[in-house]
Amino acid sequence: MPRGDGTGPPGGTGRGTGRGMGRGRGAGGGSRAGRMGGARAGAGPAGECLCPKCGTTTPHQAGVPCAQTTCPNCGIAMIRK
Repeated sequence: MPRGDGTGPPGGTGRGTGRGMGRGRGAGGGSRAGRMGGARAGAGPAGECLCPKCGTTTPHQAGVPCAQTTCPNCGIAMIRK
């Protein structure tokens, strides 16, 4: 923008075509839900671990991945619920 008034170069692109101006998802797009786009990877300290075999749930311990926790009933590695 040579004059700072939003007109930009002649021929067209004009005002509002820069990064972050309502382009939706993707590079430079509008609003997003975090870097990974959701609540899964690194879901935080709260939540539960679930046994995929018997369905037992236990509270998630901060700093310990559910995959490193074993089910108290059947001994299978748990997953994040």
